[in-house]
Amino acid sequence: MSAAKVVAATIRLTVPAGGARPAPPVGPALGQYRLNLMAFCKDFNARTQKYKPETPMAVTITAYKDNTFEFTVKSPSVSWYLKKAAGVESGSSRPGHVTASSLSVRHVYEIAKVKQSDPYLQNMPLESISKSIMGTANSMGIKIVKDLD
Repeated sequence: MSAAKVVAATIRLTVPAGGARPAPPVGPALGQYRLNLMAFCKDFNARTQKYKPETPMAVTITAYKDNTFEFTVKSPSVSWYLKKAAGVESGSSRPGHVTASSLSVRHVYEIAKVKQSDPYLQNMPLESISKSIMGTANSMGIKIVKDLD
Protein backbone atom coordinates (compact mmCIF):
# COMPACT_ATOMS: atom_id res chain seq x y z
CA MET A 1 0.00 0.00 0.00
CA SER A 2 1.51 3.30 -1.08
CA ALA A 3 0.56 6.47 0.71
CA ALA A 4 -0.51 9.52 -1.26
CA LYS A 5 2.38 11.80 -2.19
CA VAL A 6 2.93 14.60 0.29
CA VAL A 7 2.79 18.02 -1.37
CA ALA A 8 5.71 20.22 -0.40
CA ALA A 9 4.58 23.34 -2.27
CA THR A 10 2.54 24.76 -5.11
CA ILE A 11 4.56 27.14 -7.24
CA ARG A 12 2.97 29.55 -9.70
CA LEU A 13 5.14 31.09 -12.41
CA THR A 14 4.70 32.97 -15.65
CA VAL A 15 7.26 31.69 -18.12
CA PRO A 16 7.66 32.60 -21.81
CA ALA A 17 6.56 29.76 -24.12
CA GLY A 18 9.48 27.56 -25.11
CA GLY A 19 11.76 29.75 -23.01
CA ALA A 20 12.12 27.91 -19.71
CA ARG A 21 15.77 28.02 -18.66
CA PRO A 22 17.34 27.08 -15.33
CA ALA A 23 18.09 30.78 -14.77
CA PRO A 24 15.83 33.10 -12.72
CA PRO A 25 12.83 33.13 -12.32
CA VAL A 26 12.57 29.35 -12.87
CA GLY A 27 15.84 28.27 -11.21
CA PRO A 28 15.46 29.73 -7.71
CA ALA A 29 11.73 28.89 -7.55
CA LEU A 30 12.29 25.19 -8.27
CA GLY A 31 15.74 24.96 -6.72
CA GLN A 32 14.55 25.65 -3.19
CA TYR A 33 12.35 22.54 -3.38
CA ARG A 34 15.24 20.50 -4.87
CA LEU A 35 13.36 19.73 -8.08
CA ASN A 36 15.05 18.65 -11.29
CA LEU A 37 15.40 21.92 -13.21
CA MET A 38 16.43 20.44 -16.55
CA ALA A 39 13.57 17.92 -16.53
CA PHE A 40 11.09 20.75 -15.96
CA CYS A 41 12.65 22.99 -18.62
CA LYS A 42 12.69 20.26 -21.27
CA ASP A 43 9.14 19.12 -20.48
CA PHE A 44 7.74 22.67 -20.35
CA ASN A 45 9.44 23.70 -23.60
CA ALA A 46 8.13 20.56 -25.31
CA ARG A 47 4.57 21.27 -24.14
CA THR A 48 4.64 24.93 -25.20
CA GLN A 49 6.34 24.66 -28.59
CA LYS A 50 3.05 25.18 -30.48
CA TYR A 51 2.82 28.72 -29.05
CA LYS A 52 4.81 31.65 -30.42
CA PRO A 53 8.05 32.29 -28.51
CA GLU A 54 7.79 34.94 -25.78
CA THR A 55 4.09 34.19 -25.19
CA PRO A 56 3.66 34.44 -21.39
CA MET A 57 2.39 31.07 -20.14
CA ALA A 58 1.00 30.63 -16.63
CA VAL A 59 2.30 27.41 -15.11
CA THR A 60 1.34 25.82 -11.78
CA ILE A 61 3.91 23.39 -10.42
CA THR A 62 3.05 20.98 -7.63
CA ALA A 63 6.21 19.96 -5.79
CA TYR A 64 6.19 16.78 -3.71
CA LYS A 65 8.31 15.86 -0.68
CA ASP A 66 10.10 13.10 -2.62
CA ASN A 67 11.54 15.75 -5.02
CA THR A 68 9.16 14.89 -7.86
CA PHE A 69 6.76 17.35 -9.44
CA GLU A 70 3.77 17.74 -11.73
CA PHE A 71 2.76 20.85 -13.60
CA THR A 72 -0.14 22.23 -15.59
CA VAL A 73 0.24 24.88 -18.25
CA LYS A 74 -2.53 27.39 -18.86
CA SER A 75 -2.90 29.43 -22.02
CA PRO A 76 -1.90 33.12 -21.78
CA SER A 77 -4.14 35.56 -19.93
CA VAL A 78 -7.18 37.10 -21.61
CA SER A 79 -5.71 40.59 -21.18
CA TRP A 80 -2.58 39.50 -23.09
CA TYR A 81 -4.70 38.20 -25.97
CA LEU A 82 -6.81 41.39 -25.99
CA LYS A 83 -3.71 43.62 -26.08
CA LYS A 84 -2.27 41.53 -28.94
CA ALA A 85 -5.52 41.61 -30.92
CA ALA A 86 -6.02 45.34 -30.37
CA GLY A 87 -2.35 46.09 -31.03
CA VAL A 88 -1.90 48.16 -27.88
CA GLU A 89 0.85 48.05 -25.26
CA SER A 90 -1.47 48.63 -22.32
CA GLY A 91 -5.13 49.26 -21.63
CA SER A 92 -6.74 52.66 -21.18
CA SER A 93 -5.65 54.81 -18.27
CA ARG A 94 -9.31 55.72 -17.74
CA PRO A 95 -11.52 52.79 -18.83
CA GLY A 96 -15.05 53.91 -19.59
CA HIS A 97 -13.88 57.44 -20.44
CA VAL A 98 -10.94 56.93 -22.80
CA THR A 99 -11.12 54.13 -25.36
CA ALA A 100 -7.74 52.47 -25.94
CA SER A 101 -8.84 50.53 -29.02
CA SER A 102 -11.76 48.57 -30.42
CA LEU A 103 -12.20 44.92 -31.38
CA SER A 104 -14.90 43.04 -33.22
CA VAL A 105 -17.03 40.29 -31.73
CA ARG A 106 -15.18 37.86 -34.01
CA HIS A 107 -11.89 38.62 -32.15
CA VAL A 108 -13.61 37.87 -28.84
CA TYR A 109 -14.98 34.60 -30.22
CA GLU A 110 -11.51 33.51 -31.42
CA ILE A 111 -9.97 34.27 -28.01
CA ALA A 112 -12.81 32.33 -26.34
CA LYS A 113 -12.13 29.31 -28.56
CA VAL A 114 -8.44 29.33 -27.52
CA LYS A 115 -9.28 29.78 -23.84
CA GLN A 116 -11.79 26.91 -23.95
CA SER A 117 -8.87 24.47 -24.16
CA ASP A 118 -7.81 25.51 -20.62
CA PRO A 119 -8.52 22.80 -18.04
CA TYR A 120 -10.73 25.00 -15.85
CA LEU A 121 -12.84 26.32 -18.76
CA GLN A 122 -13.48 23.05 -20.59
CA ASN A 123 -17.07 22.63 -19.46
CA MET A 124 -18.13 26.24 -19.92
CA PRO A 125 -20.14 27.26 -22.98
CA LEU A 126 -18.38 29.56 -25.47
CA GLU A 127 -20.99 32.26 -24.86
CA SER A 128 -20.09 32.49 -21.16
CA ILE A 129 -16.36 32.64 -21.90
CA SER A 130 -17.03 35.34 -24.52
CA LYS A 131 -19.03 37.40 -22.01
CA SER A 132 -16.19 37.13 -19.51
CA ILE A 133 -13.69 38.28 -22.17
CA MET A 134 -15.97 41.22 -23.06
CA GLY A 135 -15.98 42.21 -19.39
CA THR A 136 -12.18 42.11 -19.28
CA ALA A 137 -11.99 44.18 -22.48
CA ASN A 138 -14.42 46.70 -21.00
CA SER A 139 -12.32 47.09 -17.86
CA MET A 140 -9.23 47.64 -20.04
CA GLY A 141 -10.91 50.38 -22.08
CA ILE A 142 -11.18 48.25 -25.22
CA LYS A 143 -14.51 48.72 -26.98
CA ILE A 144 -16.22 45.67 -28.50
CA VAL A 145 -18.08 46.47 -31.74
CA LYS A 146 -20.15 44.26 -34.01
CA ASP A 147 -17.91 44.79 -37.04
CA LEU A 148 -14.73 46.80 -37.46
CA ASP A 149 -15.23 49.52 -40.09
